[in-house]
Amino acid sequence: MSMENQTGDRIAKFLARAGVASRREIERMIAAGRVTLNGIVLDTPAVKVTEADTITVDGNPIGAPEKLRVWRYYKPNGLVTSDSDEKGRRTIFDALPDTMPRVMTVGRLDLNSEGLLLLTNDGELKRKLELPATGWVRKYRVRVKGYPTDELFEPLRRGITVDGETFRPMAVTIDRQQGANAWLTVGITEGKNREIRRAMNAVELSVNRLIRTSYGPFQLLTLEPGDVEEIRMKVLRDQLGLDNQAEQVQGQKSRTIQKSAKSKRPPKRRN
Repeated sequence: MSMENQTGDRIAKFLARAGVASRREIERMIAAGRVTLNGIVLDTPAVKVTEADTITVDGNPIGAPEKLRVWRYYKPNGLVTSDSDEKGRRTIFDALPDTMPRVMTVGRLDLNSEGLLLLTNDGELKRKLELPATGWVRKYRVRVKGYPTDELFEPLRRGITVDGETFRPMAVTIDRQQGANAWLTVGITEGKNREIRRAMNAVELSVNRLIRTSYGPFQLLTLEPGDVEEIRMKVLRDQLGLDNQAEQVQGQKSRTIQKSAKSKRPPKRRN
């Protein structure tokens, strides 16, 4: 198919905005023959679509993109940040309230990490906020075993290479010593897999608690484990530089903190 004489958005962008997945994942779905456009199986993402087109993913019809929404969520320790887990472990989607729509996570937190996790129904926004080029700092409260000195963290502040992988310079400060443990504040801008734990191990420190307190301008504040709160549209406009189209977003009046239920079924998805 060709994009000539077509209007609208590229199909990967359209489906990402509809909350199906990220653009990159949608391109993989198209390559695997899982997406149809007006009854024809797509073999290329180089097509544009509008709301008038009929699109299916794995045989499920996809409607028009939903209005952009974002939530702050306090991910508890012990939950996996994925739709499903091959080991059968409980995921954040098992714990979210039934009133939540289908959402995606902005980045991840490890199984044994906790704290702020942003959720959104817009795959395009998810991709934008995850890019290192966005430059947003992720801040963490980190508890390590031992009696570190300020000088110990100089390699991390300069940027360190662990097992052949280079981490960008981290901001590290010692907040207090508590018995045999020390509390630190750590800021990173990239968030590679287990980055803080691996960097601390490289200077012979063991992390025994890790709490993300902020992601760019969004903060954990008073949320408790399992709480989820929608971010007001005005705040999203101010912090994300959204255009006037974003003013159509739903849920502007909702700021109620929802408590995670003890047992929740996974949200419905169109995969």
